Amino acid sequence: MKQLSVIVPVYKEAQNIKPFLERMEQVLNKAGLSHEIIFCLDPSPDETEIVIEKEIERNFDIKLLKFSRRFGQPAATMAGILHCQGKACVVIDVDLQDPPELIETMYKKLDEGYEVVYAKRRSRKGETLFKRIISYFGYKVINRLSDVQIPRNTGDFRIMTRRVIEELRKLNESHGFLRGLVAYVGFKQTFIEYDRDERFAGKGNYNRFTGSLKIGLNGLISFSSRPLQMMSVSGAVIAGFSFLLGIWYIIQKLIDVQLTPGLSTTVLVVSFFSGVQLLCLGLMGEYVGRIYEEVKRRPMFIVDKVIDKSEVS
Repeated sequence: MKQLSVIVPVYKEAQNIKPFLERMEQVLNKAGLSHEIIFCLDPSPDETEIVIEKEIERNFDIKLLKFSRRFGQPAATMAGILHCQGKACVVIDVDLQDPPELIETMYKKLDEGYEVVYAKRRSRKGETLFKRIISYFGYKVINRLSDVQIPRNTGDFRIMTRRVIEELRKLNESHGFLRGLVAYVGFKQTFIEYDRDERFAGKGNYNRFTGSLKIGLNGLISFSSRPLQMMSVSGAVIAGFSFLLGIWYIIQKLIDVQLTPGLSTTVLVVSFFSGVQLLCLGLMGEYVGRIYEEVKRRPMFIVDKVIDKSEVS
């Protein structure tokens, strides 16, 4: 069994493969860690697959896990974790925003009895102010409402022991929100702070406006039912407000005082309640949709091809 498995989800990253491997191999060789590097590839329109296959011919410790279609980064990451053979595994992006040089320090933390060591971002280069604001409030809302505490300013960049990997294997959830799943598993965890760099090359595949929102919504719905409880409380409060408003109209009629304009007030009240109802229905739809996905028990990913030449060596 290898000491460390490196899980790298990739999609349209042909320009980053070689620079990533140059830094990663240097770090792993310097640390003296026996390893495997598993690229988890969503079929890409560029030459990402070709570049990886050429690198495999050079180094048999590099492996490729290619999927039948694009399942997304969360599914690709979970596929790599479930297929890895190392005593520990580290998840890292290929764009070099997360420095491979941090892995040796993270790995040594495992010797102190920790089961999970995650990297916490001290600064974020190359990210827009909008994304930073969304991330800040997103983590705050999730941790306020969620049943598990998800560390703030963290991504998927983390190292986990085989014990945690096997516990993740038992979880049959299809959403693959790794940050929440690792927090749910528990055990002794710690973090290391670092400054996140800009992408080495290319553009990110997440939508800069809605990507963070989707991730946050996924985490909130997956690990908390409190929004549904909040809907019930909001319904009671709004119903009480409507009751008081009705009493106010009756009082006006009794004392014959016309203080409230008729049409504009009606439009305002109807619009307000309609918006609240649609918002609640949408939130309920998210939960129902998640239930529907889980009940179908479709696989999170389908593997098309595996290239592993380590046995040949």
